[in-house]
Amino acid sequence: MIPVFKPFYDGKELEALKPIFESGWIGLGPKTKEFEDKFASFIGVKHAIGVNSCTAALHLALLLLDLEDAEVITTPMTFISTNHAILYNKAKPVFADIEPDTLNIDPAWIEKSITKKTKAIVVVHYGGHACQMDKIMEIAKKNKLYVVEDVAHGCGGSFDNKKLGSIGDLGCFSFHAVKNLATGDGGMITLNNDKWAKRLQGLRWLGIDKDTWSRNEIDKKYSWYYTVEEIGFKCHMNDIMAVLGLVQLSKLEWSNKRRREISETYNKEFSKLSWLETPVQKPKVESANHNYVVKLAMNKRDAFTQYLAEKGISTSVHYFPNHLYDIYKPFYRKLPVAESVWKTIVTLPFYPGMSETDVSLVIDAVKTFKI
Repeated sequence: MIPVFKPFYDGKELEALKPIFESGWIGLGPKTKEFEDKFASFIGVKHAIGVNSCTAALHLALLLLDLEDAEVITTPMTFISTNHAILYNKAKPVFADIEPDTLNIDPAWIEKSITKKTKAIVVVHYGGHACQMDKIMEIAKKNKLYVVEDVAHGCGGSFDNKKLGSIGDLGCFSFHAVKNLATGDGGMITLNNDKWAKRLQGLRWLGIDKDTWSRNEIDKKYSWYYTVEEIGFKCHMNDIMAVLGLVQLSKLEWSNKRRREISETYNKEFSKLSWLETPVQKPKVESANHNYVVKLAMNKRDAFTQYLAEKGISTSVHYFPNHLYDIYKPFYRKLPVAESVWKTIVTLPFYPGMSETDVSLVIDAVKTFKI
């Protein structure tokens, strides 16, 4: 089977791991700091704080905003981590509908969803295609709201020449195994606020004011003393993830370019299929091309995915709208676009390591499906 996603690794990752295994320092240490610094520079922000998942990044980012009993406007078209993080912080998710073409949150729905209790907006750059960040930031500024970017799909993408994760107040990245920059798991919080960055360093490590490496580095010998300033969480990054991240970061522009090439090939080959809608590319957007999602008539999706499976091609659906899950029933509101469009979407195989043969097999299978 040709998988939907696959991380792009070669011998460089294994080579980079050898020195840290030899040194014995594989926890939160110097490589984490190096990765944070290089990632912050790449995104164009002052700070990057490494954590063990994007779920943790979202949890801690929202924790900074003191959201208890507040409302957070969000999208239903995302992995559940995005909206679970709102619940973790004892806030109320207010679901906004999505754009039918990009599947991103619709700014018009954001604006009409604002109440006196609204404190933040969470945006997800679906598939790596940026949300309308100019309109969203204007709405946020006018209403004095925080903006948190969920950049799980968007590493390396940009809007109006600004890297995703540098536009809102906070950016939250995923380095899960299927993401553009893959460390097996892991995440990052990007920001420019010095005070928040210092607090995040403690929050990710149980509220301790100095991590083990900092104590060792500052004192030039191991110092056991630290203070605990607040209740934090055990969700910091480690140097194994960080070493993989450094290698993956060095490949990111190439791998995103390869994703773009595959996307353009798919688009060209599928352009004459009247029954299939391919992903869009809006002005000002340089997509990270995380996934390749097509749309077709909802009553044909099951037959389509079964046909492809018989041809040895895996597919998936991203996503089931979160507001339709049982856990989110208390927050349900009718979202006409999300509730209809999700029934039409299919994710096709899409990753930088795909061979030309793999790409051709996918194309041939799609084009020979009888609608």
